[in-house]
Amino acid sequence: MPKQPDLSPQLPTGDPVAVLERRRQRVRPPKLHQVLLLNDDFTPMEFVVQVLQEFFNKDREHATQIMLKIHLEGRGVCGVFTRDVAQTKVEQVLQAAAHHGHPLQCVSEPIE
Repeated sequence: MPKQPDLSPQLPTGDPVAVLERRRQRVRPPKLHQVLLLNDDFTPMEFVVQVLQEFFNKDREHATQIMLKIHLEGRGVCGVFTRDVAQTKVEQVLQAAAHHGHPLQCVSEPIE
């Protein structure tokens, strides 16, 4: 059987060899944003609870607690996400509110 040719790369002898060192880069985690629902005098409380359950995966008890906080304090945190996910959640809530004829407002803001 004929000998297979050596296809591995060969460095010429006598030539200086440079070795590159891989530096670890520090990658910062993405900045987080909180999604907030704002109180108004027209959106039914039950609709707010449904939004919290559907879009933020809250159980009924936790959704009701958040809804009461929104009602009493004027706003409440629904969840904390990366910027893109937070913006998607805001758009989903606003579309659902508009579809059902409610003026519910939803915003996201960065967490400092």
